[in-house]
Amino acid sequence: MAVTLASADKALKSVYLDVVATQLDKYTNPLLSKIKYTTDNVYGKEVKQLVMPGINGGIGAGTEDGALPKSIPNNYVQFTSTLKNLYGTIEISDKAIRASQNNAGAFVNLLNAEMESLVKSSKWNFGRMIYGDGSGLLSYITSANGTTLTLESVAAIYEGMLVDVVNQPGNEGNVPTIRGRKVLSVDREAKKIVIDGSAIVMGENIFSDSYIAIQGSDFKEITGLGALSKSYTSTLYGINLEKNSWARSKCIEAPNSFSELAMQKIIDKAEELTNNKFNLILCSNATRRKILKGFTAGKSYIVTEDFGYGFNAINFNGIPIVADRFCDDNVMYLLNTDDFAMHQLCDWQWLEDDKGAILKQVPGKATYTATLVKYAELMCSNPGGQAYVDGLTAISE
Repeated sequence: MAVTLASADKALKSVYLDVVATQLDKYTNPLLSKIKYTTDNVYGKEVKQLVMPGINGGIGAGTEDGALPKSIPNNYVQFTSTLKNLYGTIEISDKAIRASQNNAGAFVNLLNAEMESLVKSSKWNFGRMIYGDGSGLLSYITSANGTTLTLESVAAIYEGMLVDVVNQPGNEGNVPTIRGRKVLSVDREAKKIVIDGSAIVMGENIFSDSYIAIQGSDFKEITGLGALSKSYTSTLYGINLEKNSWARSKCIEAPNSFSELAMQKIIDKAEELTNNKFNLILCSNATRRKILKGFTAGKSYIVTEDFGYGFNAINFNGIPIVADRFCDDNVMYLLNTDDFAMHQLCDWQWLEDDKGAILKQVPGKATYTATLVKYAELMCSNPGGQAYVDGLTAISE
């Protein structure tokens, strides 16, 4: 059977879409694998959710024949955030399509390769966003020498990426000074990258608060856990955190070292401050090693479990501790996943033209592209009920 663009479109829609959506929604990040995905609270291009700070005040005790507690109406606050536009694109050359036109097996292999690449890169980008603050920050720039940039971290930087240089992560009105530079090489030991284009001069087109972001993504990304823990965050879901301190996640001081007792103290303190119960602890690989070292030194019995969707966990008193490569080495999150939801217009879909076609020719080129899209925003209905431990890099491995 001859392969056509129409049959390829059908395969992308009926065979690959559900598989890709499951991979991106469930296998990308431990938090995403446990939260609710919903179309609730989506109004046009925004997510609006009513939340009630604190508890109802109409409670009390009294005498048998005395007045009953005074009833007062609940105090509601509306969280508002914009739906973010998440994209993933594949590209297939006309030559490749024609070469496999009379070989269905070869064309399936071609599509499989493209979809595997799309899933891999999309999972990487989506998973990284979960720990961001929406600003698109990949890493701060510490110095520049021509087209060589020294960064605080290169964990989220890879060769081939197109990046922008942006200033002031807390300032949404800021305009990137440099756009669309390709990352040519990454030195992970020295934390240096080389980008294409003209030389960059510190103090002229980058500054002390400049950072690297993926092309065009500055202040357009999902509102991740970083928005709950960054000290410079002044607003969250449209509310002023200075005037609404109840919405700030609680910061717990890092212990001198990890032990069972130290970990339990962290959890106890977090529960006291948040009036919440946690069912997930997220940390970096480095922090997990420190936890294992502390538990082993105390001759603790380490219990591990299959967290599901490809993730493994240390089970500490019923709470899974899961390491994720995108979590900051300095931070550990204590979360109640029931307080989080991915609000979306719909799940992952292919962009279609007015004739329903998915694969479309790139104008002026002998290639066809297909774009996967989701309009969504991650929102926590109880940000003040979450906690994080800061200062973990001071603990030696």
